[in-house]
Amino acid sequence: MRLDPEPPGIFQAIAKIKQELYINIELASPQDFLPPLPGWRDRNVFIGKQGKISFYHYDFTAQALSKLSRGFDRDRDDVQAMYEQRLFSLRELRDCFEAIAPELLRFPSLDPDMLRSRVENFIERNEGKPEEGQS
Repeated sequence: MRLDPEPPGIFQAIAKIKQELYINIELASPQDFLPPLPGWRDRNVFIGKQGKISFYHYDFTAQALSKLSRGFDRDRDDVQAMYEQRLFSLRELRDCFEAIAPELLRFPSLDPDMLRSRVENFIERNEGKPEEGQS
């Protein structure tokens, strides 16, 4: 979840919801783990509006790169499912990775070469495959 901008009183409301519903709410987005991707705002997908608050899916390309950077099996499965649902393209994934690659040094917990390898492997595994809904 990413708040942009942060509305006054939001953290008090989140704390109350967490207590009342006994749920975990994580205030994290791909921008907390990777440099922001160029054009990420344009790739956010509108969900709906409640009062003055609009809800969006955060850029699926950024989500895919973030999940590939973590590299867990579940994350790789998520990225594959997102790709098969045509939520991002291989070209977007490649172009966005190349755009942020020089900035990855700002994230010392990341191994840029490992992330490049994971991105390239994902693209290679999926190139030439028809995307979901295509024949």
